[in-house]
Amino acid sequence: MALFNNSKEGGLDVAAEPITSFIAAGAIVDGPFSAKESTRIDGTINGNVSVNGSLIVGPEAKIVGAVSATNLFLAGEIQGNVSAGTGKVEISDTGKLIGDLTAKTLVIDENAIFQGQCNMTADKTSAETAKERATATTNN
Repeated sequence: MALFNNSKEGGLDVAAEPITSFIAAGAIVDGPFSAKESTRIDGTINGNVSVNGSLIVGPEAKIVGAVSATNLFLAGEIQGNVSAGTGKVEISDTGKLIGDLTAKTLVIDENAIFQGQCNMTADKTSAETAKERATATTNN
C-alpha cells in the first residue's frame, strides 16, 4: 500500500520509521500541532503543523495551515505552504496541495493537484557531482 511503503528505489519508505503520533479520522485539532517524530494524520488540523520526521497525510485528512516536516506523503489535502527543505515530498493521486512548496525532492502522481510555486533545495545535481569528481581525479 503506497501510504506506508513505496518500494521504488529512493522512494519514501515510511514503514522504516515508526509512527509515534496519530490524529484519527474524525478528530479535529483547532490550533498548531507539533510532534518530535513521524506522524500520521487522518483527521483535520486547523493550524500550523510541525513534525521532526516524516508526515503522512491520509486520504481523508485536511490541514489548513503551514506544514513543516522532514518528509511528506500527501494523500489528503493541505491548504498552506509546505516546507521539507532537506527531504522528499510525494503527492499521491488523491493528494491536493494549495500553497507554495519547498523540498529537496518532489514526486507528483498523475491526477494529483498542486496549485502554487515550488522551490527545489538540492545543492547539486548528480551530473554536477560527477563532473566535479572527474575533474578532481584528472587533476591529482
